[in-house]
Amino acid sequence: MASDVSRIDLTVAVATMNRPSALARCMSAILMGQALPAEIVIVDQSTQTETADLVTAAGWDRIVPLRYVRQPHRGLAASRNAAVAHASQPIVVFTDDDCVPDEGWLTAIVAGFDGAEKPDAVTGRVLPLGPERPGFYAVSTRASRVRAVYRGRSLPWAVGSGGNSAVKREWLDRVGGFDERLGAGSPGFSAEDLDVFYRLLRAGATVRYEPDAIVFHERQDGARRLASRPSYGFGMGAFCALWARRHDAYAGWMLARWCFDRSRALLTACVRRRWRRVREELLMLRGAACGIAYGLTRTS
Repeated sequence: MASDVSRIDLTVAVATMNRPSALARCMSAILMGQALPAEIVIVDQSTQTETADLVTAAGWDRIVPLRYVRQPHRGLAASRNAAVAHASQPIVVFTDDDCVPDEGWLTAIVAGFDGAEKPDAVTGRVLPLGPERPGFYAVSTRASRVRAVYRGRSLPWAVGSGGNSAVKREWLDRVGGFDERLGAGSPGFSAEDLDVFYRLLRAGATVRYEPDAIVFHERQDGARRLASRPSYGFGMGAFCALWARRHDAYAGWMLARWCFDRSRALLTACVRRRWRRVREELLMLRGAACGIAYGLTRTS
């Protein structure tokens, strides 16, 4: 690593679980970037020791200050919160072990924060990793090349993806961090990023979508993609229902809008005889119904 690479006053938080090879790939991409963060916090929820052994042996801390955190409490939201608790910088940038940041990722995030809107959070593009392969599907993509600014009543799934997001620490503290009832590995399965975006916007934050800030996300094979559809729908239903319980009418409208969009996609897939897509949409809608029940009855 060249000694003249610039350092940026932010913390990169990487969530990982039982994927040491993916973590190594992610870390390599971060450390080969055009700029380096002031520190990296790796939060590990692995059930084995290979990831800890990798962090010890890799020597990443010789390139950039690194904090390795073992997180026994499961869930992506818990991982994000642990990273924030250990971060020392004013901005925390989140990504995951199955993501590969572009070399200009951090530079673009800083440029996003320096924009005229002076945003409190920045999100970026999420593109599929590697060439297309039969039987593998892009997931969690955010492909728009158009910069956008979000304030107030905005649909949180339009704002960005948690695996490529950066938030000022003061704002995370202000909204109470991530809701650990939501997200992968939790009872709510997903949508912890949508929830925190929603709470930021509700609290008056400005979020900028910066398309030059790019991470590449692993494709899923067909079986994994189908298996993830109910969880995605469950998280969406749970997220909206948890807010609806607080008498937030906009949350009810968001859920109705999402269900309408999914139903329209289902009808289109039926007309075009795209039976795999039909199955995916049905799985998401069924998951959403279960998530709504969870959100409306959850007490803690």
